Amino acid sequence: MTPTDTNLPGARPVRAYVLSFQCPDQLGVVAQYSQLFLEVGAFITEISNYSDPVSNTFHLRCVFDDRAMTVDFMEFQRRFTAVAEALGMHYQLRPTDELPRVLVAVSRYDHCLNVLLNKWKSGALPARIVGVVSNHTDCRGLVEWYGLPFHYLPVNAETKPQQEAGILAVMQAHQVELLVLARYMQILSDDLCRQLAGRAINIHHSFLPGFKGARPYHQAYDRGVKVIGATAHYVTADLDEGPIIAQEVRAIDHQVSVEQMVHLGHDTEATALSQAVRLHCEQRVQINGQRTVIL
Repeated sequence: MTPTDTNLPGARPVRAYVLSFQCPDQLGVVAQYSQLFLEVGAFITEISNYSDPVSNTFHLRCVFDDRAMTVDFMEFQRRFTAVAEALGMHYQLRPTDELPRVLVAVSRYDHCLNVLLNKWKSGALPARIVGVVSNHTDCRGLVEWYGLPFHYLPVNAETKPQQEAGILAVMQAHQVELLVLARYMQILSDDLCRQLAGRAINIHHSFLPGFKGARPYHQAYDRGVKVIGATAHYVTADLDEGPIIAQEVRAIDHQVSVEQMVHLGHDTEATALSQAVRLHCEQRVQINGQRTVIL
């Protein structure tokens, strides 16, 4: 029986799972996890791994299904946890049909938001977007057109702690696993960055690490660059310096005005951000110090 033969008389539905982990690189890692898979009949359908010689870490992602499994998922998870603890693993394990719950934050620019919502609605983004928060009301109509809750949380210097507490409250209420900053033009506090470590992705309208901060297109124009781009990265307390997940570039020449650069840049921003969100939700990204491993 194959994973698609679920309509045969008497056949039980086959369920797939995704496992990703990282641990200190050491002899026997592959042997121990694969031996467990063999013992319980976990059928691997996709696998990728990487051994980093610099950080001396081992990284793996695999997809498997239960077509031949002799134990239920809870028992498999219990037995895998014992292996993980023995090898010092940090791991994620979930059924592939349980999509990560995502909250999007936006200010006034809606190009990244629109692409994310379109991909989510069409099923091209393996995530469950549960709502949008914003410090402005410009995007309310777009969000509600998609049938999603719009949370208006205005902010100023005096109300920033309360506003960020509001964001966390929305995340908690909706059991959000990932916050996506889709041109959310506010710098998160150091405390919020720490609380969301590895669970918040930002898009920067520049090909980092160059041209950081405000007006990067104007900086690039003044320098006469021949390539513009955008960078999606995890949020850290160090502004625009978090581990990079995805980048997009666009070739230009001297004829391109700064206004045209901004418009072209919108495409690279939306593409890089949606790509980063997809990679994260598919458990393909692992933070390795200041870098990422994409499996």
